[in-house]
Amino acid sequence: MSRIEKHHLLTARQMAQFAVNGYIQLENLVPQELNEAAHAEQKNWKGPGSYWSNSKVIQEIFELPQVKGVLQSLVGSEPVYDHSALHVVPAQYHVGQAYHADSVIDTRPFAFDIQAFYFSHDTPEIMGPTLILPGSHLHNKVNTASIARYKNIIGQRKLVSKAGTIGFLHNDIWHCAQPNYTDETRYVFKLRLRPGQEQRGLFNMDDYKSPEVASEFRNYHAFAGNDSRLTQIAGAKFYRYLCGDDRVDFSFEGVLTRMGL
Repeated sequence: MSRIEKHHLLTARQMAQFAVNGYIQLENLVPQELNEAAHAEQKNWKGPGSYWSNSKVIQEIFELPQVKGVLQSLVGSEPVYDHSALHVVPAQYHVGQAYHADSVIDTRPFAFDIQAFYFSHDTPEIMGPTLILPGSHLHNKVNTASIARYKNIIGQRKLVSKAGTIGFLHNDIWHCAQPNYTDETRYVFKLRLRPGQEQRGLFNMDDYKSPEVASEFRNYHAFAGNDSRLTQIAGAKFYRYLCGDDRVDFSFEGVLTRMGL
């Protein structure tokens, strides 16, 4: 992946949102003509082989500078392909998937894979867009479906999307597909990439210590209960890693600095 112009990179505030929530959802990344081409192709896709390897349209989409800029901000200019899938929820399919994280136990303290979820068509709530739990990437490392017994967690949200939207998810975030109550099939393409370099200072670092960025760390995740401050501190520590600046401290009461961390 060639390096991208600075204005296509994530801003510091967007990166702070990713650190806190474990995802960032960006609308209008893909032009409508490419969305229509991808949607038509997905409706007719029968294989064989992987959709990613055989679709020129989907590869063109992920070569767009505005898409590559986000990926470069998260996993660097030379990411490593891990896997991909075209996920399909048929019309009037009323069964929801169980919560899971796509990784087995991940021993990396801060590094992460990224999962890009591309919606080629409008995906309203009734159509079953992916359900995620913001902040869950900071809570505990989980082994795939070990969290399947949990359901209807406070703070969860569906990735309701317009055509051309891509959600970029941390590999540890809890997520699941939802029932489709419409007469149209729901499609979402997922591409997972591993970092090709250390994930520090890869985004647009302008104003990375600004009050506007700091304000993102005042958001707490209710599902964490009494651990919400610990989750906030974990998010601030994660952002410190992403910045490549081990002195920036947006943790609760500056605890990272006070504890000499």
